[in-house]
Amino acid sequence: MINILYGVNVMKSYERGWKYPRTRLQWLWDNMEGYRVLYVFAMLGTVVYNMLQLTVPFFSGKIVDTFLTGEHAKENLTEHPDRFLELIILMVGLTVFRCLIVYFDCMAYEKVSQSVLFKVRNFLYDKIQRQDMNFYSKYRTGDLMTRVTGDLDAVRHMVAWVIRMVMEAFSLVTATAIYFIVMDWQLAFSLLIVAPLIFFIIYVFKLLVAPMHAQLREKLANMNTVAQENIAGNRVVKAFAREDYEIEKFDYCNSDYKDTNKKTAKVWLKFYPFVETLANLLAVVLLLVGGLFLIGGKLSMGEYVSFSGLIWAIANPMRQLGNVMNEFQRFSAASAKVMEIYYSEPSIVDSPDAIDKPERFEGLVEFKDVSFQYADAKLPVLEHISFTAKPGQTIAIMGETGCGKTSLIHLIPRFYEPTEGEVLVDGVNVNKLKLSQLRKNIGLATQDVLLYSDTIDGNIAYGDSNISKEEVVRFAKYSAASDFIAKMPEGYETIVGERGVGLSGGQKQRISLARALAVRPSILILDDTTSAVDLETEKEIQDSLRHLDFNCTKIIIAQRISTTKDADQILIMQHGEITERGTHEELIKKGGYYADLVKLQTGA
Repeated sequence: MINILYGVNVMKSYERGWKYPRTRLQWLWDNMEGYRVLYVFAMLGTVVYNMLQLTVPFFSGKIVDTFLTGEHAKENLTEHPDRFLELIILMVGLTVFRCLIVYFDCMAYEKVSQSVLFKVRNFLYDKIQRQDMNFYSKYRTGDLMTRVTGDLDAVRHMVAWVIRMVMEAFSLVTATAIYFIVMDWQLAFSLLIVAPLIFFIIYVFKLLVAPMHAQLREKLANMNTVAQENIAGNRVVKAFAREDYEIEKFDYCNSDYKDTNKKTAKVWLKFYPFVETLANLLAVVLLLVGGLFLIGGKLSMGEYVSFSGLIWAIANPMRQLGNVMNEFQRFSAASAKVMEIYYSEPSIVDSPDAIDKPERFEGLVEFKDVSFQYADAKLPVLEHISFTAKPGQTIAIMGETGCGKTSLIHLIPRFYEPTEGEVLVDGVNVNKLKLSQLRKNIGLATQDVLLYSDTIDGNIAYGDSNISKEEVVRFAKYSAASDFIAKMPEGYETIVGERGVGLSGGQKQRISLARALAVRPSILILDDTTSAVDLETEKEIQDSLRHLDFNCTKIIIAQRISTTKDADQILIMQHGEITERGTHEELIKKGGYYADLVKLQTGA
């Protein structure tokens, strides 16, 4: 309980290489900025209204001794009825006053907890948005969703309920213990001797339940991940008729989570009978010891009534200790996961000496002896890549699957950093450019298209929400999307479902291309963007890309000769290296991989 109140349990554990610079409670306090005064008043209010719990037993004892069982009770009741009425009014008035404090106190706790929840959730979302690709390769989507929902709810519950219960228990027990000692220290110590036994039981319970809450949190994250992957991949599930398999898999995860929940609950159920027995023992001790004191004249009836009326103030907090510890361990497991993201930092950030280049880039792209290897891979993906794309040129990249084409283009917007060599844009190493300025000058369209649950207009204008409707239509024409959009029920205002459900693969690719063009990029990167469109539409798109109304360097990954033959330079990649380079005619004359590919696709 001392750990809960003062937060001395410094988090010394390392998770994923990060060390937490703050304890859990220090972290909570940091995020209460702007509401700290209110929270301090709320805690003071908790102390005050629990001290006021003593008023009813105190006045009850006075009334019993003065007007009911005392030596001059009858005379006092006859001669001082106003005093009797005064005690009754004070007792009722202070009770009402205590109720008001409790109401406003609970409102204050809830306001602070919701504010902390709102602040931390926004901060986490911002943190996740600004992470690099390595971060997303380490964390599952379901796990991240659990951190910004269920784990944060445990944090909110800590602020709103757990800390209040701890303050309530300590203030109530302390005030009651002092009051008991003042009335009769011998009877007080007879009652309070039970407390150390209960504290020992709670400590043992904490040691057992802490790892189970960490395990419970992992089970929940795993269940959410299974659900998220299944929902996102519903087309694959249906295509292979694997509904029963997926239902069984989720049932297994759900059962695993349920069983872990039950095991965690049973830990407390094993200890609860002992805590409950010791708490109920207080009434027996009061009956025996207090009764003997009452018979012996060491204790008045009013004092006995006061003891009896406040025995719950010792017993109830002791009963609550288990629940409080249980919730605190839940908070500990959840907050560790939240803080892991909270204090994480992306490895790809603006360098301190980053060049400010607010004007539009020219579009010169250079790779100088670039090699690249993923952090969790054993072999390099790219080796000694060098080429130059001059402003306005079209560079086509071809090669077998897995040769590193996509990894290469991901180095241009700094999704990853090269392990060797330099990637330059307009003669400046990309790690010396500001990320926002670099990426705003790049239009990216990939084969795997993600469209948002928004209108077609909103999806095309995603990169620049300030463009006009006329511009949206013009970019849709560039991507050969305007014709099929015009035939849709509400045209550009048609809502497309999540991931573009309701559109064909080719239609989604054309909207994705229009979205990439809509930012009027200096560098346009197309990763097999027209793989799902027919040859006639592809020819129309290629013609449009040659006649854009803005200067643009194009780097195109493609498998079709029809897409690459007009490029200023064609790069052939094999096993992470550029093995051939040149124009369409030059590569055919060389008789290598490209020439074989031409023969294969043309039927020669």
